[in-house]
Amino acid sequence: MLLKKLQRFLGKLNNQISVVGQGYVGLPLAIAAAAAGYSVFGLDNSEERIATLLRSKSPIEDLTDDAIHKSIASKSYNPTTDMSVIAQSEIVLICVPTPLSDDHKPDLTALISATTTVGRNLKIGSLVIVESTIEPGTCRNLLVPILIEESGLSVDEFEFAYSPERIDPRNQKWSIVNTPKLVAGYTDSASKNAEGFYTKFVSKLIVCSSLEIAETAKLLENSFRFVNISFINELSFFCQKINIDINEVITAASTKPYGFMPFYPSIGVGGHCIPVDPIYLANAAKTVGISTRFIDLADQINQEMPKYFVDRAEEKLGELKGKRVLVVGVAYKANVADVRESPVKALIDGLKHRGAQVSWHDNLVEMWDGEKSVSLSEDYDLAILSTPHDYLDLTKLGNVPIIDTRGTV
Repeated sequence: MLLKKLQRFLGKLNNQISVVGQGYVGLPLAIAAAAAGYSVFGLDNSEERIATLLRSKSPIEDLTDDAIHKSIASKSYNPTTDMSVIAQSEIVLICVPTPLSDDHKPDLTALISATTTVGRNLKIGSLVIVESTIEPGTCRNLLVPILIEESGLSVDEFEFAYSPERIDPRNQKWSIVNTPKLVAGYTDSASKNAEGFYTKFVSKLIVCSSLEIAETAKLLENSFRFVNISFINELSFFCQKINIDINEVITAASTKPYGFMPFYPSIGVGGHCIPVDPIYLANAAKTVGISTRFIDLADQINQEMPKYFVDRAEEKLGELKGKRVLVVGVAYKANVADVRESPVKALIDGLKHRGAQVSWHDNLVEMWDGEKSVSLSEDYDLAILSTPHDYLDLTKLGNVPIIDTRGTV
């Protein structure tokens, strides 16, 4: 017992942390923690990703090469594939993807693998914080037991907390520093220690009373957006039919100073959160016999959006067979190179299925799905604007007719 207490005390003197996953969530977190005075191991199982970081090249839009270079040069940030460094860390953060599988179900493969690795290298007294999006009950019923089994430690020999990420790539107003952050601990002590960690570089923290509250709150945030975007997308069908601009309708409705929040039409939702989190919530509800009709309908509408624009293209051209169609923008949102869950994939597949000769342009993505971005030109029968990056100069399309998926007539 004395040895365990000594190990725990020495752990508190250690300023080293490990961040498992160096993507859109883990990398900004690692750099922010390094700037706050921590010595950070940035862990990833991709040798290519770590090699890129060691060259001080940022793989994401929200961090500059210079920010990474300064952190590495100061030795406060150390990118590595060596998972054994977890054993040197006071705090271990897990920031790996929790996407959907091919059959549109929650896929925890990466999270289970990362948690297993952390458990095998976990030292006594360390705090493990998970930031990945998960169903309610996943922390308590799946992740903590994995850590216990793999580490050989009892539940009172390490600490565990959950703090769901709130990262919005390319958001110029809200960053990891000023976005309020939820925190919940397996124990009160874990909550306090997680709060103490994040307080070093996050301006506002909200401590939830249980892991399940924080897990469900994360799913609610994006399910709210999911349902409302679906509603706006469905309303855009009506506005197009009666030949009015839905964006003008939204602008007019937004003048109401209470009880309204604007959402905007699109080709459908994409990315690592909005199209994924609601399915995690719906799946959790189904396991306890509760229906989620709003989410199910919203999911149906969003999955049908690409087909709607394929129909629009066919209506505009008479037929699609042999027609040259350019899809402009393949990332899931403007000004990022992220194609995760991009609805543009379904749009391109739908156009090709009807015989169109499809090319795509996106200088941020450059290479995707085995194909390269082409230049904007007049050599097409139709262009579909799916992702409106700021750099786009649509005048290069000349007189090519354009379908704007953002709802303009």
